[in-house]
Amino acid sequence: MLKITDLQSKEVVNVQTGKRLGMLGDVDINLSTGMIESLIISNSGRMLGMFGKDDEMVIPWNQIAKIGTDVILVYVYGQDA
Repeated sequence: MLKITDLQSKEVVNVQTGKRLGMLGDVDINLSTGMIESLIISNSGRMLGMFGKDDEMVIPWNQIAKIGTDVILVYVYGQDA
């Protein structure tokens, strides 16, 4: 069993490019089914978010390749990939 707090300590990496996308910030849960629909990645490129809101990336659950001990590997397509 994996807890959401366990997920939040993992870095998210694009499988195709090896690019680090950020840390898991939150999850979207479908309240009807109880299933996780997507992961929300916060890219904290700013110092503690003090100079504006961190950029967020939403990764649909079907784009997750593997949840490992240290990282979450995802397939991301597009310019932010």
